[in-house]
Amino acid sequence: MGDIVFTNVKIIDGTGAAPFSGEVLVQGDRIKALARDGKTLARDGVEAIDGGGQTLMPGLIESHAHISFCDTPNLENLGDIPPEEHTLETMKFARKMLDQGFTALFSAAAAKPRLDVVIRNAIDAGDIPGPRMRAASPEMTVTGGLGDVRKAHMYRETFAICCDGPDEFRKVAREMCREGVDTLKINPSGDEFIPFARAHLTVMNEAEVAAVCEVGRSRGKPVAAHARSAESVKMCLRQGVQVIYHATLSDEEALDMLEARKEEVFVAPAIGIMFATGEGEAAPWGLDRDHPVAVYFRRELESCVENMKALKKRGLRVLPGGDYGFAWNPIGTNARDLEHFVKLLDYTPLEAISAATKLGGELMGMDVGLLKEGYLADLLLVDGNPASDVTLLRDAGRLTCIMKDGVFHKRGAGLAKAGKAAAE
Repeated sequence: MGDIVFTNVKIIDGTGAAPFSGEVLVQGDRIKALARDGKTLARDGVEAIDGGGQTLMPGLIESHAHISFCDTPNLENLGDIPPEEHTLETMKFARKMLDQGFTALFSAAAAKPRLDVVIRNAIDAGDIPGPRMRAASPEMTVTGGLGDVRKAHMYRETFAICCDGPDEFRKVAREMCREGVDTLKINPSGDEFIPFARAHLTVMNEAEVAAVCEVGRSRGKPVAAHARSAESVKMCLRQGVQVIYHATLSDEEALDMLEARKEEVFVAPAIGIMFATGEGEAAPWGLDRDHPVAVYFRRELESCVENMKALKKRGLRVLPGGDYGFAWNPIGTNARDLEHFVKLLDYTPLEAISAATKLGGELMGMDVGLLKEGYLADLLLVDGNPASDVTLLRDAGRLTCIMKDGVFHKRGAGLAKAGKAAAE
């Protein structure tokens, strides 16, 4: 594909700044130049695309991705999917994420050890369509922790690998590094879905968390943690975990510790799953609004809202990404978390967009998430103004263009005609 210039567009650059009218030149897989304030970019030898006043912005970045969870109705179902079929299903969900405008994703766990790795590699090789990925291990948990679905008389699997003691955690972490993951995932706290390991409980011990972090440091891999309980958050911070998922039940000491490491850590509360479960959207799967788990999640969401507002004021990087991948919180609806940030956490639409682009790019550790010279050309052309209504980003029909690496994944038919005419 040759060089492309987008003209007549409103630009959201991802920094949180107000949109501005301008033009953007894409050269190869990078953003070559921007023009604003009525200035124009050279047209010679460049295909010009008239955006018709639509919004050009960075591609969305999912910070808590579970594309191999395949919209499961329960934890046990993931273990029943054979690996061959599971790989094909994960491939479909990778494409679905890109179709919804997510040009990058940071995995929060794979359902089987090599699923993320295989899909990431196939996307990078151009064999299948999908967002750029940071691949994760399955969730390393303890016997009786989140993800342990075994019974005394029956072996079952789900998205976790059960380990006990620092030596087992260290060995599995090394095996995952050997297999090519980008991120190591641990489950130091419980979860309300698990009656024998509730959300307020801390089920891993300090030595176990330390063992995985030791491997992460030695192999240059970040560690991400499912940490709802206050003590699990503190344990993670003491040992150097970089990505804290949930942190919903943090106490004042945990908030202080998070603030002390605000330049090093990311927090993603995963509002999506709490909201959907608490509001009874899981009723067709046996979790109506009066179910004890739903009642609990409404309470936890209240704590989450209070804590995330506090962390935002303290300067923490709080990212959307809501555990999408369950039947009642399905993959492809991920942009709903931006709406939750606006309605529940009092973010402005531009702040929520910046969290899903700029901050997501920082989490990815790549030149993505900003519409900026030199950055990778992962772009969305949106019919409408997300700076006033982030719900537009939930509607794939509003995404006129989806570009990744300077190549169109989707290009509206009307724009194809405008581009051809401009080129001629």
